[in-house]
Amino acid sequence: MSIKNILMPLLLLASCSYTFAQIDNEVKDSIYIYEVEQHRDPVKVLHAEPLYIDLIRDLGARKGEKEWNIGVGLTDNLKFDSYEALVEYEWAPIDRLGFEVELPFTFYSPLNGTRRESIPSNRLNSIKLATQWSFFVNEKMATSMAIGYINEFELSDFRSFGNPFIKGNVYNPFFVVAKRWGNNFHSLVYTGPLIEQDFKTNHLSTTYDINTSFHYMISGTRNFLGVEFNKSLDHDDFDMTIRPQMRVGIADNLLVGIVGGIPVHRENQRFSSFARLIWEPSHKKSKMHGH
Repeated sequence: MSIKNILMPLLLLASCSYTFAQIDNEVKDSIYIYEVEQHRDPVKVLHAEPLYIDLIRDLGARKGEKEWNIGVGLTDNLKFDSYEALVEYEWAPIDRLGFEVELPFTFYSPLNGTRRESIPSNRLNSIKLATQWSFFVNEKMATSMAIGYINEFELSDFRSFGNPFIKGNVYNPFFVVAKRWGNNFHSLVYTGPLIEQDFKTNHLSTTYDINTSFHYMISGTRNFLGVEFNKSLDHDDFDMTIRPQMRVGIADNLLVGIVGGIPVHRENQRFSSFARLIWEPSHKKSKMHGH
């Protein structure tokens, strides 16, 4: 038997296997997207949500959706390490409208003989209250848009806690636009100004954030690989951190996200890491909508 006669069936078999694998993945994607988008009204487009600058609620949120997040992170600064911790709860009381309450903490540890008195004090950073309204959801375009607002009551650090209790406020309106390209690729832009007011001096300072993200969602799952580009403009100063990330589902309603941080234009910050545990409690659906 000639080599040609042996190779031809093998090549045909490999070609068929590859074709069937492609079809299988496409079927998985279609089924999963259908589960998210077509299950019930109102319409909703599946988008990959960034893990570091996360959204208040899914774009196109449906009434009754809710989610708990617990986050922990480490940032390597030149003179000290800072440890982040956050607890947040988000929910949708009506279709397309989301709310969130978040408590972010920061703890500091000195490095290289740095005196503790010379580094920031541990603190509950703020009480964050937020809302987000998805005003545009288009299945055909696989595109969603939302506007929102975050109000952050800044608290005194633990050294002077309660003196005063609330030392300032951050006003943060924002705009989000997200698009899915085909079944697997996702892009999102989250942008808006942060206006910080110091109550003691009444001074206002403004920075502008532009956060862009790109993700690849693995066929038939909520798992993804992606990257965020967190950019901040402050007068003539520009900072950017690149955050490669991945999300893995460990149960039907439990996800884990892992994020790295690589600063590009930050004078005092080095590498960072962040992890987010996402739990979505089951919620009741009306009989009209079904399950």
